Parts: sequence; C-alpha cells; structure tokens
Amino acid sequence: MSNPTNILNHPLTPQPKHPPLFSRGGVLALIIAMVTAFFMSQLIGVYVAGKVLLPAASTSSVGNIFFFGSSDGTVVSVSIIISLILLTALSVLIVHLRGSNVRQYLALKPFSLAMGIGLLGLLLLFIISSELLTYLLDKNPLTFVDPLYQSVSSVWLLVVAIVFVAPIYEELVFRGLLWSAIAEQFSEQRGALVASIVTSLIFAIIHLQYGLYEISTLVVLALVFCYARIKSGSLLLSMLLHIVNNGAAMWQYLTQVT
Repeated sequence: MSNPTNILNHPLTPQPKHPPLFSRGGVLALIIAMVTAFFMSQLIGVYVAGKVLLPAASTSSVGNIFFFGSSDGTVVSVSIIISLILLTALSVLIVHLRGSNVRQYLALKPFSLAMGIGLLGLLLLFIISSELLTYLLDKNPLTFVDPLYQSVSSVWLLVVAIVFVAPIYEELVFRGLLWSAIAEQFSEQRGALVASIVTSLIFAIIHLQYGLYEISTLVVLALVFCYARIKSGSLLLSMLLHIVNNGAAMWQYLTQVT
C-alpha cells in the first residue's frame, strides 16, 4: 500500500501553492518602503562614515558631511558596507516577521556548476556587446568613480565595496525580496515575467549617477540577473554574476587610470 506522504513529496507531483506573503497593496507598499530604505541606508552610511572619517567632521554641519562625504572614496566605501548590514537585516526581518522561511523566500540556495557556467557565458556575451556599443557611442559610464578613486585611502577598499559588497545587498533587495513578492501574485510564468520587468526597471532607475544610455543598459543587465535566478532557482547565482560584472567594469576602469 502506497504512503500518501511519499506521493505528495514525489518530484513529479504538483505541490500546493502557498498563499502570497503580501497582498497586492502590500507589494506596492513594500516596493516603496524598500526603495526608500535603499536610499536611506546610503544616507545613513555616508553620515556615519563621514562623521568618523572626515577631517573636522565634529564641527561640520550635517549638510557639509553629506556634501564632502558623498565624493570621498573612503567614506562612500564604508557607507556601502553599512548599507549591506542595514538592508540585509531589514530584508531578513521582513520575511521573518511575515512567517516565511528566509532562505527559501529569498532563494538562498546552491546552484549547479553547469548552470553557473552557462549563465556566466550569457553574462560575458552581454558584457562584450555592451562594451562594443559603449565604444561605438563614445560613452564613458564610469566617470562617477573618478572622485572616489582619487580620494580613497586604499583602492582595495573601493574595489571590495563596489565589486563584492554592493552586488550582495542589491541582489538581496531586488532579485530577492521584491522579485519574490511580485512573482507570487501571479501564475508561475507570468509572475516571473512581471517580477523581472518591474524589478529591473526600478533597479536601473535608482542608479541616479547614470544617464539614459547607462540606465537602458542596466535594465538589460538586470534582466540577465533575473533570468539567472529563474533558471537556477538561486539568488546566489545572480549575486555571483553581479560580482563578475562589477569586477569586469572595475578592472577596465583601473587599467585606464593606472
């Protein structure tokens, strides 16, 4: 006699869909809250790091700390690390308070080597195409790094912050929490499509340091990261691809200025 529990756990047996963690109104509120938190974490990071690291910060006004801190490479690098701590804690807390499994909801699970290699190939294709188009259009999207590079106390601190730290919390917020919250509102295929488009647009637009061309490129890049999450079922792969992309961009920048 077959065991009903074994039948339900069989991989070919359709599993019951859990109710969404958020209502549709709740998703809208979550998007607004997380985008606000994204910018607030940066402001808090710049203020805290600036208060500690900037000369004469103890006698400077809040406005001066933000003004000088936002263009200081050391302050910005430390502020990125602070943002990682704040946004990671907030994302985990939200999922936990809603009663869901954090690792499952944020897709913090391993991926296969073959899947990783395949998606890395797709990312490299994007990077090559993007670099070619950037060259043909005579664009220089990394000019915002110049004042940070020139003022940072250690180039390695800037590299760690931009290449490794920023991708972690950006993926956690956009391809993690927000993507899951949007996708669960619809059927599986439609949810993945809607979540990918919405989060990619938001992700690109919030990068205020870029122009229209760079923002358009970011939308495509974000869709690559979404595709990686969909195909692998793992946010860790999209984090890895984001790190590789930022690493390639930083390597190119450093070869031009050194």
